[in-house]
Amino acid sequence: MSTDQVEALGDLLRSWRRRLTPEDVGMESYGRRRTPGLRREELAQLAGVSADYVMRLEQGRSRTPSAQVVQALARALQLDRAETDLFHRAAGLASPRAGVVSRHIPPGVQRMLVRMGDLPLAVFAADWTLLHSTPLWQALFDAPSVRKDPEQNLIVQTFIDNSVAEIATAHGGPELFERALVADLRRTAGVLGGDPAFRAFIARLRAESERFAAYWDEGRAAAHRSLVKTVHNPIVGDVVLDCDVVTVPDSDIKLVVYSTPESGPDADKLDFLRVRAIQTADVVGR
Repeated sequence: MSTDQVEALGDLLRSWRRRLTPEDVGMESYGRRRTPGLRREELAQLAGVSADYVMRLEQGRSRTPSAQVVQALARALQLDRAETDLFHRAAGLASPRAGVVSRHIPPGVQRMLVRMGDLPLAVFAADWTLLHSTPLWQALFDAPSVRKDPEQNLIVQTFIDNSVAEIATAHGGPELFERALVADLRRTAGVLGGDPAFRAFIARLRAESERFAAYWDEGRAAAHRSLVKTVHNPIVGDVVLDCDVVTVPDSDIKLVVYSTPESGPDADKLDFLRVRAIQTADVVGR
């Protein structure tokens, strides 16, 4: 990196740090602050690096931060997608979204997950790998958490494992849901098709699933939005729910949330599973 690049990196890091308050990141403020924003020690704590390393980056005495460190600092600083790209370029690194499927959940989405934790909600990467699910999602689909099984992928479960049909049925028939998934993946390929891992993923699906290959060859590309589904739960039986899919702005991350009308048998079943999920979490936490 040139001297100008190193200075630009330090200036960016310092300005982003100073625009945040401890309250913005869930920390208590203490003592007088000579300058606004987070202290270096607070940023370091959030990012899992040393305060000395943050100081050396800001002062231009450390020239080659790793992609992992830059990503950790970007999360701690609550940078949006454009700023995260700028941070990587300033550090002499490739953008994390340059043809690569991101597994990063933006800070705003992380906060939303905390506030919406009582809903059956999940976060998926662009290739439909599960990144996070709430306890009610796990109870509804009788599924493990990401921590217990980090390799859950909805496309694989649908076309290779053929397990999704046993879990839920889309109103309008399974083809409607399957075509929507493949069309969404086709849309992703237009942006991330240069990722070798993504290309290998598509090749595997085409080789192992004739249904996937047939839908893929139709060439349809469209974002997956919403469907009505009947979920087959082993405890409460069938539950009819609206399924809505939202792609986070400035991100490839997808939020999938299930809901029911406020009252009725399906709402009652969801409430029962919600209470059971809380009770199960209490037992596990003891």
